[in-house]
Amino acid sequence: MIGNERHGLVRVIVEDLLRNARLPLLLLVAVLVSAIFVVTTAHETRLLTAERERLLLERDALDIEWRNLILEENALGDHSRVERIATEKLSMGHVDPSQENIVVKP
Repeated sequence: MIGNERHGLVRVIVEDLLRNARLPLLLLVAVLVSAIFVVTTAHETRLLTAERERLLLERDALDIEWRNLILEENALGDHSRVERIATEKLSMGHVDPSQENIVVKP
């Protein structure tokens, strides 16, 4: 008797979907894959944005340090300051190029 055959409900549904609804199944898979890529891309974008912000802050800190070093270099390299320190603290003076004998202080 043919009516006594038993089929599992899941098997019948899968067979029916594969036989009659291939395009909707394909579209469902495409939508799910697309959704996963969107979530992954959004996450990576957030990570890269956070990294960019960190690098911008680091660049600003390095820029401030560089400007301070330039100011320090200008202050230390000022000729009048160097000449004043050499004269006052080291008792140095200008050398006369016409002198042949150089006197060295002990």
